[in-house]
Amino acid sequence: MTQYEYMRWFTFSLMPTHLVTVRNNIKQLLKEHKKGKTIPDVLDVGGRKSPYTINLPANVTLLDVPQEEGTREALNLGFTKDILTTIQKKRSNIKDVVIEDMTKSTLPDASYDAVVCIEVIEHVVEDDVFVKNIAKVIDKGGWAYFTTPNGDYIKNEGPNKNPDHVRHYTRLELQTLLEKYFDSVDVHYGVKTGKYRVQGLKSYSVKRPIQTLQSIFSNIINRMQSKDVADTEEETAHLIAIGYKD
Repeated sequence: MTQYEYMRWFTFSLMPTHLVTVRNNIKQLLKEHKKGKTIPDVLDVGGRKSPYTINLPANVTLLDVPQEEGTREALNLGFTKDILTTIQKKRSNIKDVVIEDMTKSTLPDASYDAVVCIEVIEHVVEDDVFVKNIAKVIDKGGWAYFTTPNGDYIKNEGPNKNPDHVRHYTRLELQTLLEKYFDSVDVHYGVKTGKYRVQGLKSYSVKRPIQTLQSIFSNIINRMQSKDVADTEEETAHLIAIGYKD
């Protein structure tokens, strides 16, 4: 375990609800994924700085688009040589890195046991092709795990709000899309909204100890609030979707 991975492991339980929920879900899915393989192969799409697969028992391949000028560069989206070098030093479970657009995937069919795609699909113009290509690279018995912010309650509206988002999904819309390419699909809500969620998203800093303690406390409260919101449309955020291939 690298120093970075140890730090992440140590602070993991204090992080925002979405991060903790997603990581726990993926960890459980990996545990359930037998198929006679000791260590499954996982493709992390859009995972150039993903904290969700850090130190998990998997051979992880990171895939992201090359960083370009404009919105991607301003928001630090996509891969650069510097980002690649940093990732490879920090992570011990990285098997490979692929720099390409998933809508133009050159990856072999059935080459991964699972795909993780966290807060990515809302950035993709050709979402149908994107999901189709993800499903193609998953072997039989595998799964894909998606999340997207907003949901049916919080809308991506207002001037300059998430300018890199090209689409907002409702639960039904995401379910309908994934059902085209997966044999079974589960889509549900992930996080209770409100003041505790908002406070918990504020960054931790040794220079702001009071804010940091407030954020930690808020994340703990929000995690308890979010335990039974899977089917609650009102006052929830983050859609979580799992597509399974038989």
